Amino acid sequence: MLLSRIVKSCMDIILPHGCAVCGVRMPCEAHGRFCDRCRFGISHLVPPFCRICGVEVFGVGVHNPLCGECLENPPPYSIARSVVRYEPQVQQLVQKLKYGSELSVIPGLSELISSYDMEEFADIDFIVVVPLHLRRLRRRGLNQAAVLARLFFPDRLKLIKSDWLIRTRNTVPQTELGRTARKRNLRGAFQVRATSDFQGAGVCLVDDVFTTGTTIKECSKVIMKSGADEVKVLTLARVSARHRGMHL
Repeated sequence: MLLSRIVKSCMDIILPHGCAVCGVRMPCEAHGRFCDRCRFGISHLVPPFCRICGVEVFGVGVHNPLCGECLENPPPYSIARSVVRYEPQVQQLVQKLKYGSELSVIPGLSELISSYDMEEFADIDFIVVVPLHLRRLRRRGLNQAAVLARLFFPDRLKLIKSDWLIRTRNTVPQTELGRTARKRNLRGAFQVRATSDFQGAGVCLVDDVFTTGTTIKECSKVIMKSGADEVKVLTLARVSARHRGMHL
């Protein structure tokens, strides 16, 4: 143990680690995985949140609010929560992992996640990841949602079921589509593997980014139809949008 610490200290002096976002070499005495410039660009979501979808809301005297979207169209999941806003620095982190399979960003992601309060997910039975189609998984080499699930739940790895939910069609990337087209694109694109057992379970569904919520809604519907009691959603980032909150 002592030897490994000495070796690590020597390596930090010889070759200091780089910022997880921009790659600039950090001073030997630096703490954390982000340079000051990139750290300044990373912002956590600030309450109050919609008590269901977790979007930031505003409004005078709002307590335990509900956003208009969840009021009009209640989602199939019980709660959705995200750690940080999907701003440029976080976008770079996600894209390095997602499209470049750059595992060097994992310490930075872990640093962001480690500060998040996981109390709302203490009672889950299984952890499921939003799946990639096999063709896309082979091309990328990893599923970023599966990597994040392990970072979110390092002490509950046995609960992670990366293959219990499958993507049946290699759909067009959601980033290329509008809201209506996103729904049409994913309709019927997911199914539960025959050997899965969600009956009566509390499930946490993990993905990288919450954009419009179309993907997690479709996945949650499939999981609930398979017999789960509840689906909670957890994502690293959320596309920034603030809604007026209503106390109901």
